[in-house]
Amino acid sequence: MAGPKGTSAPKFTLADDDNSDTEQIPQPQPQSPHPHATRLRESQAQAEDGYFAPRSPTLSTKSPRNPAGVNGDPEPVASDQDPTTPTRNGAASARRRSDASIAQNATQRYNTMDSSGSAIPDINESEIKLTGMRHGFQEEYDSDEYLGMLEQVFYMYYTDKRHDTTGNPRISISSVLQDWRMRERLKTVSAALVVCLNIGVDPPDIVKTSPCAKLECWIDPFSLPASKSLEAIGKNLQQQYETLSMRTRYKQYLDPSVEETKKFCCALRRNAKEERILFHYNGHGVPKPTTSGEIWVFNKNYTQYIPVSLYDLQSWLGAPCLYVWDCSAAGNIVQNFMRFVDQRENEYKNASSNGAATNGDGNGGGEQPSEPVSPQSFRDCIQLAACGPNEVLPMNPDLPADLFTCCLTSPIEIAVRWFVLQNPLPSNLSIDMVMKIPGRLQDRRTPLGELNWIFTAITDTIAWNVLPRPLFKRLFRQDLMVAALFRNFLLAERIMRVHQCHPVSYPAIPATHNHPMWDSWDLAVDTCLAQLPHLIAAEHGGLAYEYKHSSFFTEQLTAFEVWLAQGAVYKKVPDQLPIVLQVLLSQVHRLRALILLSKFLDLGPWAVNQALSIGIFPYVLKLLQSPAPELKPVLVFIWARILAVDGSCQADLLKDTGYTYFVQILTPNTAQLPVANVSEHRAMCAFILSVFCRDFKQGQIACMQPGVLSACLSHLGDEDPLLRQWATLCIAQLWKDLAEAKWMGIRDGAHERLCELLTDPVPEVRAAALVALGNFLGLPDKSEQAVAVENYLAIAALGLTADGSSMVRKELVVFLSIFISLNAKKFMVTALGHFEEKLASSEGRLATSTDVASHLSRATPYDAVWQALMILSVDPFSEVAVLAVGVVDAMHAELLKGPLGEVASNIIKAASQTSKPAFDGSLSRTSTSRDGSEHPSQAPDSPARPGSSRLTRTLTRSASIAVSLKNLALGHHEEHAPAPEPNRPPPEDEAFVPSTPQPSLKVPLPKSFKQLKGSKSPPQELPLKTSFFQWSCEYFMEPQMKPQETDEPGSMEYNQRLWRRNRNERIIFETQPQKEIAGASAWNLHAGYFNNETQPMRLLFHQFEPHLVAADDRDGISVWDHNTGTRLNRFSNGNPMGSRITEVKFINEDDVALLMTGSGEGIIRLYRNYESEESMELVSSWRALTDLLPSNRSSGLVAEWQQGRGTLLVGGDVKVIRVWDAPRETCLSDIPARSGSCITSLTSDQVAGNIFVAGFGDGAVRVYDRRLPPRDAMVKVWKDHKTWIANVHMQRGGNRELVSGSVSGDVKLWDIRLSKPVRTIGAHTGSGGLRTLAVHEHAPVFATGSTNHFIKVWNTSGPNLSTFRHYSGFLHQGRQTSSAVTSLAFHPHMMSLAVCGGGDHHINIYKVAT
Repeated sequence: MAGPKGTSAPKFTLADDDNSDTEQIPQPQPQSPHPHATRLRESQAQAEDGYFAPRSPTLSTKSPRNPAGVNGDPEPVASDQDPTTPTRNGAASARRRSDASIAQNATQRYNTMDSSGSAIPDINESEIKLTGMRHGFQEEYDSDEYLGMLEQVFYMYYTDKRHDTTGNPRISISSVLQDWRMRERLKTVSAALVVCLNIGVDPPDIVKTSPCAKLECWIDPFSLPASKSLEAIGKNLQQQYETLSMRTRYKQYLDPSVEETKKFCCALRRNAKEERILFHYNGHGVPKPTTSGEIWVFNKNYTQYIPVSLYDLQSWLGAPCLYVWDCSAAGNIVQNFMRFVDQRENEYKNASSNGAATNGDGNGGGEQPSEPVSPQSFRDCIQLAACGPNEVLPMNPDLPADLFTCCLTSPIEIAVRWFVLQNPLPSNLSIDMVMKIPGRLQDRRTPLGELNWIFTAITDTIAWNVLPRPLFKRLFRQDLMVAALFRNFLLAERIMRVHQCHPVSYPAIPATHNHPMWDSWDLAVDTCLAQLPHLIAAEHGGLAYEYKHSSFFTEQLTAFEVWLAQGAVYKKVPDQLPIVLQVLLSQVHRLRALILLSKFLDLGPWAVNQALSIGIFPYVLKLLQSPAPELKPVLVFIWARILAVDGSCQADLLKDTGYTYFVQILTPNTAQLPVANVSEHRAMCAFILSVFCRDFKQGQIACMQPGVLSACLSHLGDEDPLLRQWATLCIAQLWKDLAEAKWMGIRDGAHERLCELLTDPVPEVRAAALVALGNFLGLPDKSEQAVAVENYLAIAALGLTADGSSMVRKELVVFLSIFISLNAKKFMVTALGHFEEKLASSEGRLATSTDVASHLSRATPYDAVWQALMILSVDPFSEVAVLAVGVVDAMHAELLKGPLGEVASNIIKAASQTSKPAFDGSLSRTSTSRDGSEHPSQAPDSPARPGSSRLTRTLTRSASIAVSLKNLALGHHEEHAPAPEPNRPPPEDEAFVPSTPQPSLKVPLPKSFKQLKGSKSPPQELPLKTSFFQWSCEYFMEPQMKPQETDEPGSMEYNQRLWRRNRNERIIFETQPQKEIAGASAWNLHAGYFNNETQPMRLLFHQFEPHLVAADDRDGISVWDHNTGTRLNRFSNGNPMGSRITEVKFINEDDVALLMTGSGEGIIRLYRNYESEESMELVSSWRALTDLLPSNRSSGLVAEWQQGRGTLLVGGDVKVIRVWDAPRETCLSDIPARSGSCITSLTSDQVAGNIFVAGFGDGAVRVYDRRLPPRDAMVKVWKDHKTWIANVHMQRGGNRELVSGSVSGDVKLWDIRLSKPVRTIGAHTGSGGLRTLAVHEHAPVFATGSTNHFIKVWNTSGPNLSTFRHYSGFLHQGRQTSSAVTSLAFHPHMMSLAVCGGGDHHINIYKVAT
């Protein structure tokens, strides 16, 4: 019996005659839980831990990540979702309620068990009522409990991310990641505080008012003697600057002369080297700057004002510099400064063109900087000026004279002072009182410190929202001094504009004086000043007063939370993001801020980039040192989001051993996290550590010590598939190219544990195991033990050759390429051995000992690997086939270039001259070339296709059906019997149906593979590189906390799904009254026809869309709109020549359906957007039957899709019925058919899915119960039919009739509780026999088509409703023909019947005549 690996089933010796009608029926086991019933996506958790707990990957409207857990199927979960949600299976519920036809388990089918487990005696068949619902389904199928569950459970399959991408990353990190790090972080190391006051002497060009502003640095210059007053002012100015930056070296230059100015400027640049210099200029005691670009200082005797050219000042100070100009007409300085920069650039260009160097000195001579400065460096200088070019500084006596300097260096004092002056309401606060706010600026718990904290948050927020990002990063994140001055400059712009001054900056920034955040600042100041009298009184011995802290940060966090709930659909950064950063400094608000930050990061990579650019990284890095347990879950989530976007933080985690934070959480038996989903947070830790180790050897070595490997191994059996996947990928990154880690893994048995994951129920985990094993290969010590371990891993991986997931098979090709590249010489011999076997086969002999290479490679692991690779090179999924072909071609090229090349060339030359089909058999009908495109079929003698090597074309493309492929891979050949017509017995007297000329049709490609189409790819370099790790990382770039768009009310996807649900229910409701009419009326009303242009062989109606799918006699599929009669699309299924499409089904019909096709070579293909030529794509394809038996009486592949369980039953020319699971994408079991004849038809109970029925070529009909062990699954056999079963079908609704028809013309209705048919109808017993049978899903009617073109419609109770020929034109009416009716199909709900016949390309639609 074949398991998930697709191994062949043992042959049974039980003859068909042994299965008599009186055979003892085994007792069924207790009912297993309803599988794959997944809860609808839950709304976001309201608990605090839920804010940063991402959704579980098993909770989805799609197929679950862990479809059956580790040990079995999950219990069905009832949803608490709003009844208006479109994800309810409302259409299915309405249909099943109206038909009274659905249930989980029938209490009486045949033998049952009582509560004690003892067998109940067989049911007395004479007591069974033959009216109403069949099979005993009535009681529980009408239960309110089960019908209620149907309304809540919604099934979607093959819609996961892996089906869109096949493991190829959708997001390019280079396109997502922004450069948020400060690559050139500068420091302001020196500062020159130049104060030109000349106290007592007013400059000649300034006329002061009376009274006038006098305070300089909060000191009245006339309160002390002039010399002491100047020193006090200079000292205060330095202290004010020291509150901005303590590390800067300050030097005061009070009333300097021009000589002193030049000297200290040159000395500053010499000491600062390449760092920034601050030049603060107070020019209140000298004339205004000139329009020609000069500022004023003094002569030595203070008898004259001496001008200093800005050009000279640039030369002396060099670059980079920060200039603060506090004087009237300061805007002149900025303008002329930039004019001189332009002049320098022109001089530099001229000097460069003349081949001469310039030292940048306009005056020539004098003490200069040691090296010339590039003009671009002067353009990067930063300038802050107090007013415009023609403006005079404010002279308000209530304000200081150096108002601009006060705004820049003591913003809180001037802000509260200005607030009181601007307050129009009466107040008991004086200007002197507001200067006495208690506290320290650095202590956020005090009133003054809190105001400073709020001011920093508000100015940061204003700048973040107004400035371009590069400018914000340069001004507010590059240098602490620059950031502080520019934050305070925003305040200066607000205050000085009121006094007709417009501060100027370079780089220029937009106006910010009217930003709404200033209102929040005024409120914070007002709240603080309202408590000031009580605070002052308490300090002077009055009543004790406890300061009430501002609610500013709480309110801003609430605003941020509202934005996350309401406005996060737009990718516009919320205004409060910089405030969240500031709140992280507070222990009181830290947890809430981190939770909100994690919600923001969950929005996607764009949000992570915004948070990084605002400066979040140093904060979250520092928090890794915190032992607080409540912070661990949220920090894990935040770090996972950051590393998913930017994996370059490895050195930061290594520094101060920050990575150990995640090692401790990952390690089992440690303190539990305060969250419910511990496994998912450990999966994030495994992800973080895997990124930490990726291509970072220091990280790998660091993780070897704390036991990361053992921790990951302990989680390989966890119930959460995400943890299993990332524990595996963490191991993969830990031991990649690190021999010590690999040997540690061998000692711990890691490779054996990973081999167990190759059969994991989740495809992502299986693929991760292949990645880990691939990274394990390549032990540097090629000892016998190492070789044995690697060979063991290669053989273990070969079981995935028949895996149902194309992503897993793709990773298998990558793994095999690594193994092959490490053993290239051995595989050259193996490839040569296959050449020798082909040559021997073409010469009609077996390979002998003279064929040395064949003899050496036979029965070795390398031979098995090479055969598996040959099979993968003709994989039905294009991307897998292209990769495998690339590996084969690469090895063939190495073989021809190597020492065995001449021998190989001679063999190829000899073999190319043979005509034996073993070597040059029929080419595939469609084939994938190296450029990713697929070509239509070619005859064997047609010219070779470009882009595919002759070797690969000869050796890997000669298989046309599965048996030929197997023979080819095994190196022997069997003569082929003529290809029989699939899905029916060869008729003895049927007229020959001529083959239809086939046009060249487009073959759908996988979505992730389309970009390669039409572009030539370079030859593959071995080993292949996997992209699965990066693809897996994208999980942490996708939103996990909020519902998907399809579950979000108001979204486009939600509205579309809601519309589809309402449409489905309307169709079901409108067709209910027609069922009774259909069972008593004629069905010969011709409603339309259309020319399919090729011979239709299979027809299928969609339940709700107006789609009719027609599969022709080769590989063509046409999709029609049966309402309008227009063809929507036509494409090729891609099955090889000699095979046909033998099965067509729809998946996910209640929503957006997928089209499933099965073809004679045993391959299942799934298509999305099948109705659109532009957007159709291949979702998945795999070889569902690997051991097809050649026979003249061939049924090809037959299948039954169970939407409720997500399983696919596959049979045909095999001895077993294979059960494929859609979420797992693996074979669950092989149920022995217990018949020597081929399976011709399959049907099943569509809801519980436990019971299914198969029809056989010898006329037997067998009933199986999946709840029993596979060997005992057959519970009943009927042999009333004596010839080939054309079809057997169980209704989804109605009375759940089970109808079978044989080619001899008899139709029988069954009840699985009875040993004899309920009714037998001789439909075509005397008129040439029956060719096809169709049963309406809900109405009590079925139709039969004969071999002589007659169609009959019957009521299930026996009466014949209609008999007619289906020709639509008068030219055909009198024509006598014996061509058969090739296909019949009822619409599942509407009373419509589609008909097609042999020799006629038309499809006819008939309806009930009312």
